[in-house]
Amino acid sequence: MIVGDEDSLRLSEGKIGNTYVVDAVGVEESIARRLESLGMNEKTPVRVLNRKKSGTMIIKVRGTRLAIGSRIAAGIDVEEAAS
Repeated sequence: MIVGDEDSLRLSEGKIGNTYVVDAVGVEESIARRLESLGMNEKTPVRVLNRKKSGTMIIKVRGTRLAIGSRIAAGIDVEEAAS
């Protein structure tokens, strides 16, 4: 488990339409490996496309749309991408 710095916010707190940069992934090792295989590593840009009422988020990573649950999104630390 990797822990981000104090300037990070959780991906689950991200706003629709904004792009963030992954700072750290603090989820179970198996989930972290799966996210890595899908292209989500530290310093990877992630765009929040939508959020469902259930908490599920639709994100775009390296040109691919992914749906991630609220618990996983809460374990991913991000920083706002430079404009």
